[in-house]
Amino acid sequence: MRKAIVGTLALVTLLFFQPIQAQPDQVRLDLLASDIQPQVVEWRRWFHQHPELSNREFETSKRLAEILEGMGLEIETGIAGTGIIAMIEGGQPGPLVAVRADIDGLPVTEQTGLEFSSVNTAVFNGQETGVMHACGHDAHMAIALGAAEVLNAVKDDLAGSVMFIFQPAEEGPPPGEEGGASLMLEEGIWDDRKPEAVFGLHIGINQPGGQISVRPGGIMAAADIFQVTVNGKQTHGARPWNGVDPIVTASQIILGLQTIASRQVDVTKAPSIISVGRIQGGIRNNVIPDSVFFEGTIRSFDPDMRKQIHERMERTAISIGEAAGAEVEFTLLEGTPPLLNNAELLDRMMPTLKRVSGDNQVNNVQPQTVAEDFSVFSNATPGLYFFLGNQEPGIDPETIPANHSPYFDVYEPNMEVGVKALSQLVVDYLHGE
Repeated sequence: MRKAIVGTLALVTLLFFQPIQAQPDQVRLDLLASDIQPQVVEWRRWFHQHPELSNREFETSKRLAEILEGMGLEIETGIAGTGIIAMIEGGQPGPLVAVRADIDGLPVTEQTGLEFSSVNTAVFNGQETGVMHACGHDAHMAIALGAAEVLNAVKDDLAGSVMFIFQPAEEGPPPGEEGGASLMLEEGIWDDRKPEAVFGLHIGINQPGGQISVRPGGIMAAADIFQVTVNGKQTHGARPWNGVDPIVTASQIILGLQTIASRQVDVTKAPSIISVGRIQGGIRNNVIPDSVFFEGTIRSFDPDMRKQIHERMERTAISIGEAAGAEVEFTLLEGTPPLLNNAELLDRMMPTLKRVSGDNQVNNVQPQTVAEDFSVFSNATPGLYFFLGNQEPGIDPETIPANHSPYFDVYEPNMEVGVKALSQLVVDYLHGE
């Protein structure tokens, strides 16, 4: 009997007093993020001063590699041209998650007057231009590096691993080139190990200062290009009946396209936009030309609606042309898909975002009609993408220069919130919270 009791006690001890896996506590993570903040600011200022255009981020990539190798991380360079991945292998078994940051600048001549203003110029579309981190990618890189530093400091306690993705050409590769998130996946960064979740952020986008804003489902739009050529028959402007007027026909098509978003798709399901940005045709006031060309952008949030819009646009353009006796060529160039936040992942990670926000609430942001190719990653695995308010707290976001402005700047103290958010999202996900 005594042996039985002793055996039972041993079994109870084995079952209930096993060592509990250590998890980095939130106070430690917060302190690490606070400690690294001056370095994050320094990194951001270097990147801001040395921006490079899409697919040309050579010095940016070199600097990123130096920093990541300085942390002792295993890195792979040259992905999709200038992209980098860096791995942090946790000390305990668990899943893989990813954190993504974009690294390219814009063809914008900076006018902020900052002491670390851009010193770079480049040729874009055949024209000499300044180059600027006018969309906050300098901050995105610095925040991701800060999160890598924090997570690397606690890697022995991580129940899983983290892949940091530094992605080129988010603003779009030059004409005739490939690039961005899609090329990184085509080159196989997830072929051997696919993350269970991917996290990312965007600074600015007119959100309240220092606050996190997010929503389930469509948070940023698909961005597609359409091009239309209307071929008519040239004639004298005083005798239009002798020809087929492509200018009038193009005008009718443009107006007809506007009825798709307003009359042909369910406006209560998701917003959509069709805008013409360029039109060319004719050379003289009294000559009706042979042809007219115009092109524009399509923005949508729902994948099924996106497909419907594309089909209806082509049908509308060709039908109006036929009615006028013109021949219409319709070309669709599919671009970035809509960025859809995984609802289950967001629900699971919302407590983390609320905790990181502290006294600030997490805002339910309206869908943004700008685009982001983080959507390519989040189409391949569940993704969570959020906005971080840029300006000083208490300042109306509508009063400060917006993203892509030559006056755009980052309120640097807010970057610490970004470092905390990314690092703690990773920790909480890996440890099942």
